[in-house]
Amino acid sequence: MTTSTTTEVQGARPAVQASLRLQITAVIALLAFLPNLVVTVVAGPRLPAVTLAVWIGLVALLSGMIAWLLSGVLLRPLLRLHAEVEQGDFGAPRDDDPAEIQALRLAFAGLLARLSTEQGRRNAFMATLVHDLKTPLIATGHLVHSLTHFDLTAGQKEEISENLLAENRRLLALVSQMADAHRFERDDVRLDPHPTDLRSLLERVTGRQPASADRGLTLQVRGEGQAVVDAAVLERAVTNLTDNALRYARSQVVLAVTAQGLEVCDDGPGLSAALDDLAQPFNSQPALIAGQHYTAGTAGLGLFIARRIAEAHGGALSYSRHTVPRPVSVFTLHLPEVVLDSPAAAPDQTLPERSAS
Repeated sequence: MTTSTTTEVQGARPAVQASLRLQITAVIALLAFLPNLVVTVVAGPRLPAVTLAVWIGLVALLSGMIAWLLSGVLLRPLLRLHAEVEQGDFGAPRDDDPAEIQALRLAFAGLLARLSTEQGRRNAFMATLVHDLKTPLIATGHLVHSLTHFDLTAGQKEEISENLLAENRRLLALVSQMADAHRFERDDVRLDPHPTDLRSLLERVTGRQPASADRGLTLQVRGEGQAVVDAAVLERAVTNLTDNALRYARSQVVLAVTAQGLEVCDDGPGLSAALDDLAQPFNSQPALIAGQHYTAGTAGLGLFIARRIAEAHGGALSYSRHTVPRPVSVFTLHLPEVVLDSPAAAPDQTLPERSAS
């Protein structure tokens, strides 16, 4: 049925074009014929009826021919654009295109660009599903196989159970991030703001990061302040930034309350590309971070969600890299109207060793 419908539509296109040209031809012909008809009738009442009829017929024919030629000239840019749309290649704007055709050309080009972006994101979404979901599922399958086919000690069973729970948490976190990215991409960020103790918010985030001690990382919270925010939603953004920081940090991660908002600092290698390029949901381009390639969608989901949450609060997400006295990466969730509990503390003092650049 789809093929039949497509064929019918394609077959109807010439008819639509001809109908539009006929309408334009009729309008031009009438505009040219009617004044000549009035002049002929008024100026030549004594002419024989046959001569008058032949003359009016010639005027009508000449008006129609001129109108047909002019309609073709007027519709030439539109027909040319139609051919380019059929081929999917708009090329450069033509100098002889009217303003309306140029606007239509830009609209089609924008539509194709959006379709291409959506197709790329769809492909990247599938790549994320295939790659990032497959890895923990395979690990879970091996662990379950070990539990059911090997004679294990109580300690081994406990270790495998903990690994199963860890893989399950990893799956749930990934699914939650993908769902959040899809929802936030549609500008669906609903907030319920209340006065919030920002230090307590950061401490709750650090309290859910027991794995940092296992890797020998120092996770600290500095600064105190208040702001009117949605604590649960903002906590999700800080958690995403903290997870990324812990993944790449060498020795230390610091979460800080500053006059600008909330900062997450780490001494890792930093971003390899601009924040705007990486903080894209389901980006089809793989990212290179710390010398490792991350497949489509993996690297940008957390950053995108954090940025959208900051924007929903009337702020923004920014990234800066400081190299003196030692390399430090700083992600800042800018928030409006942060009230510091200790105003004497400068923002620079809440960060790990870095200069105020």
